[in-house]
Amino acid sequence: MKCSPPALPTPATLTSGVYSVKTRHDEMREQVTAFHKENPKVYQLFEKFSFQLIARGFNNYSSNAVFERIRWETDEADTDGKSTFKINNNYRAFFARAFMKRHPEYDGFYRLRKQTSQDGDATHLPELGPTDFG
Repeated sequence: MKCSPPALPTPATLTSGVYSVKTRHDEMREQVTAFHKENPKVYQLFEKFSFQLIARGFNNYSSNAVFERIRWETDEADTDGKSTFKINNNYRAFFARAFMKRHPEYDGFYRLRKQTSQDGDATHLPELGPTDFG
């Protein structure tokens, strides 16, 4: 009879005497925060392009489309013809939520879904970067 290995405990943190399990959402929030500290211009462009859309009369729009425009406006090819600038698609929801939190008069401009990452355990895997793609 085959035995399964025991389940490993999920890493937890102790906060105010209470253990809490780190979620995938916590992990992603840390990643987007670190990205923002290194690349503040990306959020500035997200805001700028959002306001341009609002000025053109849109009541709502796609954060995905704004991210693609940021890529279009900022990316350059390296000597091998590869992209030099990467933005993780996981950041879209965080940027959209941040925009509407900073500008509550535009609450609802980006349509939001429940972030299912709040229900999942952290992966504890490093974030993929440009060198991970051939």
